[in-house]
Amino acid sequence: MNWGAPAYLNFLLLIPALIVFFIFIGIQRRKKIERFGDIRLVEKLSFSKSPARERSKKVLIVIALSFLILALARPQIGAKLTMAKRYGVDILIAVDTSSSMLAQDIKPDRLEKAKLEISSFIDKLKGDRVGILTFAGDSFMQCPLTLDYGAAKMFLSVIEPGIMPKPGTAIGDAISAAIRGFSKKERKYKVMVLLTDGEDHDTNPIEAANRAKKDGIIIYAIGIGTKKGEPIPIIGQAGNVSGYKKDNRGEVVMTKLDEETLRKIAVITGGKYYHATAGELELDKIYDDIARMEKKELSDRLFTEYEDRFQYFLGVAFILLCMEFMIGDRKRI
Repeated sequence: MNWGAPAYLNFLLLIPALIVFFIFIGIQRRKKIERFGDIRLVEKLSFSKSPARERSKKVLIVIALSFLILALARPQIGAKLTMAKRYGVDILIAVDTSSSMLAQDIKPDRLEKAKLEISSFIDKLKGDRVGILTFAGDSFMQCPLTLDYGAAKMFLSVIEPGIMPKPGTAIGDAISAAIRGFSKKERKYKVMVLLTDGEDHDTNPIEAANRAKKDGIIIYAIGIGTKKGEPIPIIGQAGNVSGYKKDNRGEVVMTKLDEETLRKIAVITGGKYYHATAGELELDKIYDDIARMEKKELSDRLFTEYEDRFQYFLGVAFILLCMEFMIGDRKRI
């Protein structure tokens, strides 16, 4: 037997407590009778009440409650094998891991904010394949396209600043790597979600976006950061900010969000640009767009479908409660 909602079985722990409560009430009632007068005399005066019937009613209540809890837990008896087809699109998420993503104009910092957004986005997916691409001065396919969302989130959790050996922000190279990560046989069902501050270092992202368009890739860009700029912190071994990155002249480097480039990339490919917000509303909008896209068949999956049998337990509980209602607490004359 399986259970559809096994958490409700914990309520069975209330049954012993209910029994103890009934016993306690009985003891308290007997003590009150003893204070009122001689217990034998009182019992003779109340000869019409039936202690056996009272006990029976309480037993029926306890058993009925037990069956109600079992019904809530959705007992499942019997199973059948069902073939289900999964439909969706291929979604490749590219996350910027350059040092500028350490800027703290968005708390706790830009990279952690991007990771939170990606994790929330993966939680929304239903049937789509997802992959994760990390990039800085170069690009790396952290997680190829997969239907295993748990594995994708595991790869996401290990992303950290400096994971890419080459410094910089090569958005054009990241788009090129994404093109290679998708199937060449199709000209649709492809989505790229790009999370970056947009500060490209001469890799021509506009040209790469045009090549992505020819391959049928729709790019949604999410800008992380602010346009006014923020210094790039240097994180010490203890995890504290030990200073800020400086250029060759000794001046503090300010990293600014380049919304214009990201907006152009999105428009060229038929996607949209969003600025990252605390409420992550941009993710809901992107997911809604993807949900309306044409889907392709990704896989067949054989799974076991169990049949609910809670109706029987619910029926027994109802019958027991009816019996409890019909049984009086008086002796038959």
